[in-house]
Amino acid sequence: MKKSGCAILVLFVAVCASMFANLVLFAALMGFQGSSQVAAIRVTKPKAFEELVERDSSSADKIVVIPVEGVIAHGAPGPLGDNMVDDFKNALQQAKDDPAVKGIVLSVDSPGGEITASDVLYNSLKEFSKVKPSVIYFNSIGASGAYYTACGASYIMCNSTTFTGSIGVIISTLNYRELFGKVGLQSVVFKSGAFKDMLNGAREMTPEEKAYIEGLVMQSYGRFVGIVSKARGVDEQVLRSGVADGRILSGQDAYEAKLVDQLGYIEDAYTKAAELGKSPDAQIVRYKRTVTLGSFLRMFGEASAKAPTVKVDLLQTMPHLQPGRVYLLPPFFAP
Repeated sequence: MKKSGCAILVLFVAVCASMFANLVLFAALMGFQGSSQVAAIRVTKPKAFEELVERDSSSADKIVVIPVEGVIAHGAPGPLGDNMVDDFKNALQQAKDDPAVKGIVLSVDSPGGEITASDVLYNSLKEFSKVKPSVIYFNSIGASGAYYTACGASYIMCNSTTFTGSIGVIISTLNYRELFGKVGLQSVVFKSGAFKDMLNGAREMTPEEKAYIEGLVMQSYGRFVGIVSKARGVDEQVLRSGVADGRILSGQDAYEAKLVDQLGYIEDAYTKAAELGKSPDAQIVRYKRTVTLGSFLRMFGEASAKAPTVKVDLLQTMPHLQPGRVYLLPPFFAP
């Protein structure tokens, strides 16, 4: 009986202590709400990309370097993450939202890629350039879709030895009709319309199909040339009858054709961006991928799931063009 009474007493004391603590907390909260000196809690959105300082200075201003590397395509991995198009847009947004960023330099090493992905990058860069200055720097190569993207920048630079230009559009497919015949295979297609299988490699294309595909290519080409003409201030007909025939240009030739504003090195691009941003002493920082616990575990899981293989691919750095997709790529990438 005594033990039961003690237990009840202990429980009563614990309940009273809990109620007292709650009352104290409530009073404190009411006091904070009534005080005009307490600042509101501000929740800041975490930055998508870390900043690696490349050139430090005493200034708080920043020029951000954003890398653009590889074939431009939706869903393709890039230097900033698993989706280069979305990562590019997020990097621009982070630079736009940061008041310390006075301008950006896009460090490009890309032969181009899908036309729609290139157009998205171009439009995103054009909108950014209305707010803050942007400088494109082509390293070894900045051609076709990469040049398309660059037309949204405030300023374009490259080395005299850079490969650029390649203003043109390409759709590719493979014809394996004769191969099928040799191995005894035959393609059987049920289609709802005459053009539904127009890129079927198991048969020859009809003249009507060829004309239709050519029309699609020229439609995209017209948009490409129009964008270049407006961005560079060069007459469209001059471009069509000149360098806009798909040819690759050296940086020197591109400069003479008014496709780039200046020849130089990446350090010159930093200086130009700081000049346009009116902050000559700004520090140079490079965005890099943020490795989170989730992304680390995902990469570890993907690596563990892959069986060990030995692969010999002499063309592993070349983009694999998919039939039916519209690309902005140099001619030497065509099959």
